[in-house]
Amino acid sequence: MTPPYRVGDELPPLEIPVTRTLIVAGAIASRDYQDVHHDAASAREKGSPDIFMNILTTNGLVGRYITDHFGPTAVLRKVAIRLGAPNYPGDVLRLTGRITELRTADASSADTSSADASSEEVVDAVEAIEAVVQVTGGNGIGRHVTGTVAVTLPEPSAERAGA
Repeated sequence: MTPPYRVGDELPPLEIPVTRTLIVAGAIASRDYQDVHHDAASAREKGSPDIFMNILTTNGLVGRYITDHFGPTAVLRKVAIRLGAPNYPGDVLRLTGRITELRTADASSADTSSADASSEEVVDAVEAIEAVVQVTGGNGIGRHVTGTVAVTLPEPSAERAGA
């Protein structure tokens, strides 16, 4: 059964240790062979204190955050992110999210980000088919990533639909 969601719902945070292995594996998996993602000496020569995570790895971690929350049948429809402070080995990336929009089966918006939980415009317990989530991720330096993810939610169970 798909749980009801509301605009303004906060997703539980996800903390991901940033290791050398994660940075290098993410770069290799995304075929990003720039030396700043695997060679500390080259990264220092280019002005960075160490190797750092590439954007595709961050994009994948944001996607993981969303699908971990909504379940394995949730489908990412759009992921749009912007990077800020780099992720270096030894830090922790802490992802947080908030539902900013829900779309129902008729594809109309059930709510918008301008409404708050006490507003009369808030639709109660929407059985949504798509959610838009604002995601942010920080580390010890500052804000690493900000973005918006549109995700198709798991379909309600047959027993719920017949209720």
